[in-house]
Order: sequence, then C-alpha cells, then structure tokens
Amino acid sequence: MGLKITIFCSSPDHPVNEWLRRWIDGRSALETVHLVHDKSQIQSGDLLFLISVSELIGPDTRARFQNTVVVHASDLPEGRGWSPHVWTILRGGDAIVVSALDAEEPVDSGAIWAKTRIEIPKTALCDEINERLFGATLELMAKVCDMIEAGEQPRLQDDRVSSYWPRRTPKDSEIDPNESISSQFDAIRVSDPDRYPAFFRLHGEIFEIRLKKRPSRS
Repeated sequence: MGLKITIFCSSPDHPVNEWLRRWIDGRSALETVHLVHDKSQIQSGDLLFLISVSELIGPDTRARFQNTVVVHASDLPEGRGWSPHVWTILRGGDAIVVSALDAEEPVDSGAIWAKTRIEIPKTALCDEINERLFGATLELMAKVCDMIEAGEQPRLQDDRVSSYWPRRTPKDSEIDPNESISSQFDAIRVSDPDRYPAFFRLHGEIFEIRLKKRPSRS
C-alpha cells in the first residue's frame, strides 16, 4: 500500500468536500486516505493535507506526519492570508495561481511543492469559480503525492516581497443598493450563495442576492 494520508477540512459544509471525497475514491487503490473535519480526529501518517482550514495547525500536530501540505490560491509569496482567490477577483484579476506548500510558521511561508494557473472568466459565478479552483486543488494534491513517492523535495519561496490578505467577514458580502450592479458584480459573484450570500439593506429590511445564469438560447 502507498502513502497513509489524512485530509483535514475544518468545515463539513464546505463545497470542496464533495471534490475531496471524489479524489479519495480515485486514490483508494493507491493510498490509505481519511477525510476529517475536527482537529481532534487528526492522528498520524505520511502526509497531512490542509484544505480550506480556518484554524492554525500547530507543530505538535504537524510532527505526526512526514509532510504537512497546504493548498493556497495565490502565487506565493504574494497573497498570503485569507481567501486569496476572492481578493484577487475583487481586484479585477482574471487568473489565479494555486500553490501547494509546506505548512509552516509564519502562515503561508513554507516551501513550494508545485503551482498551477487557472483562468477565471469575467462571467464565472461562485460555483464555476469553485469548479476550477477545486479541480486545481485535486491536481496539486496528486502532484504532491507523486513527488513524495519519487523522493522529490519542495523549493523555498522566491524572494519577491510578500503580501497579505485580511480575513473576510459577512460584512464583506454587503452590497450598496445605491450603486450599479456592474460596479459590484465581482462582489456579488464571488459570494457563496449558501454560506455567505451577498446582501443589501433597504427600507429597514435585509435582502439576500442569489445570482443565476440564464441558459443561452441557440
């Protein structure tokens, strides 16, 4: 049997979980893989993947594994911190570099195993963005497994000046009803309609926005 792998995703409701389960099903003949949602469930093994984790995983936990790897949606060392792909799109970006790196302190400073670039169309909504991002995540996870099996090592991050994104809060999904839709379209489309929907306040009420594309007519 191959590597003994644990995947930790701290939110059982995160949409990436469906993709992670699919990845596990495809790797079951190659490795022993467990998906857990509570830090107390993390045991030991060869490789710990941290995917969409909202809490710090300390050195005592990381020491139980030969490698602990984070998948982070920015071209590190640029874009360390929280929700990097969202901040990139909000600032007009139409492509995202996704990095697989060693989990180290300070956060997002570890050596890089691999990177991949994905294009984000200007019309892509949250689910379409996730589809591209999660696909890249699974691709990088497989790449890291292959590199470990081949005895390859990650490389230190380059010497570009690092930048940091702040943690997003529900307030960041608020839309101004007095501004145009076009000027706020990116803020609407990156908001998770189920967990963190875009919303606005008007006439003493709060209204949620759920954006859906109309099928193209042939």
